[in-house]
Amino acid sequence: MRSLFFLLIILVFGCGSPSTEDDRSVFNYNESNGISSLDPAAARNLENMWAVNQIFDGLVRLDEKLNVVPSVAQRWEILDSGRTYRFFLREDVVFHPSPLFSDTSGRQVVANDFVYSFERILDPKTASPGKWIFDKVDKDHPQGAFHAINDSVLDIHLKNPFPVFLGLLSTQYANVLPKEVVEYFGSDFRANPVGCGPFKLGFWMEDVALVLHKNDHYFRMDEAGVQLPYLDAVKISFVKDMTAEYLGLLQGKFDFMSGLHPAYKDEVLTPDGELRESLQDKIRLQKIPFVKTDYIGILVDDSIMQGHALSDRRVRQALNYAVDRESMVRYLRNNAVFEAGHGFIPRGLPSHDTTANYGYDFDLAKARTLLAEAGFPGGEGLPELELSTTSDYVDLCEFLQFQWQEIGVKCNIDVLASSSHREKVASSGAMLFRKSWLADYPDAENFLGLFYSKNFTPGGPNYTHYYSAQFDSLFESAIREVDDLKRRESYIAMDSLVMADAPVIPLFYDQVSHFVRNEVQGLNTDPVNMLDLSTVRKTR
Repeated sequence: MRSLFFLLIILVFGCGSPSTEDDRSVFNYNESNGISSLDPAAARNLENMWAVNQIFDGLVRLDEKLNVVPSVAQRWEILDSGRTYRFFLREDVVFHPSPLFSDTSGRQVVANDFVYSFERILDPKTASPGKWIFDKVDKDHPQGAFHAINDSVLDIHLKNPFPVFLGLLSTQYANVLPKEVVEYFGSDFRANPVGCGPFKLGFWMEDVALVLHKNDHYFRMDEAGVQLPYLDAVKISFVKDMTAEYLGLLQGKFDFMSGLHPAYKDEVLTPDGELRESLQDKIRLQKIPFVKTDYIGILVDDSIMQGHALSDRRVRQALNYAVDRESMVRYLRNNAVFEAGHGFIPRGLPSHDTTANYGYDFDLAKARTLLAEAGFPGGEGLPELELSTTSDYVDLCEFLQFQWQEIGVKCNIDVLASSSHREKVASSGAMLFRKSWLADYPDAENFLGLFYSKNFTPGGPNYTHYYSAQFDSLFESAIREVDDLKRRESYIAMDSLVMADAPVIPLFYDQVSHFVRNEVQGLNTDPVNMLDLSTVRKTR
């Protein structure tokens, strides 16, 4: 084990002595779920996205307030009534050094690199789960969907106006890659990435450690004109034991930890969701509402349900009213999340209605009345429900099971492996199921798309098979609306409609909780929980 440690030190810093670490600034964090690929085309989960975000950049990025801001594109214009986006690229952006470039110190990023990168995402051979970000592009345009006017100007053509398109370009799928490197490595590009981001690959020993080195040619500067990043390196470990990760944070082995496992939440947080005073000399808690909603989905497809009691909206509403979300959040999550009875759109998005007068408070009397009106007084005659979940959420489901017993509703909990649960829900095999939705980009359309009829599973994310002609009409109008205020009004109207029809039981809006060592400065916590280490410093 000791020899492995010295090997890692040598690989992190080159051929210097192990003591070199004292003179370098290295950010350490753990990824218990591992990393499967460093290819932006495979940036499907948060683990991959965090690593990819350090290595690559795209046309635009999100700031900590979810505003779309320039990155490789220094500015853009929206033309042709919202159907053409023209980007003007910086001329000082270069890819990381590679022997495949004629200039081994790097190569300038040009517009055709984006054309190649975007077409690669759409290529069926790539099999990228991110191809949906280009669903709205006009593949039949005379110039093509993506057109390089010259090295510094890029046009993207859409079939119809789509105001949230810039947000899609901030995802990791839209990062720029060098064609010659991708084609040289083929499928092995996943482990040999070359981008233009703040860090470049040092080495990756899978299941042991991933090390990234500072990109000395990175194009971004801070407000004082100092080149980013400040760190010399990033080291990512792959310790699977989350208790060991937590102890590593306290001991200084790791500089940061995201989220909190239920096994030690009471040791870290007070009942009010604040960091315990005994830990504050070592770490701090940075938190912000997350663009994620945890919910119970209810299958409402009559062709499948065949008259089941859950087809009755009053039964679904009764289940919503019977949930004491305030107690659930306090006792099961230490107030580290926010109760979600009044809308599906989470707190982390601007379209969340903070004054919503629709939705559900905890009201057992109203729940019993609705059940009686549906023909099931006291739950009599109602078949036993089956709630599908995974082992990580049994506590929540047992809480719901107890709550629904209060109104005479019996519920069995079906605990499945994650893959089996995912397949059962996607194939409409579960009438009642625990699920969560995390935004891919910062717009409420991303959440409301779960209820659009053209998104029925397995081809889309409408797991409940909810259908409303009124909702569909509002949705189709909203995604073409260029006026932000009018679009927000449509989003709130759709959110209200979904809550009334109750194909879901929103449980809570999640929160980004980052536990950060006090010697770490400049680590921003944002609502999409994207890890950006370009502005991080470590003090000794």
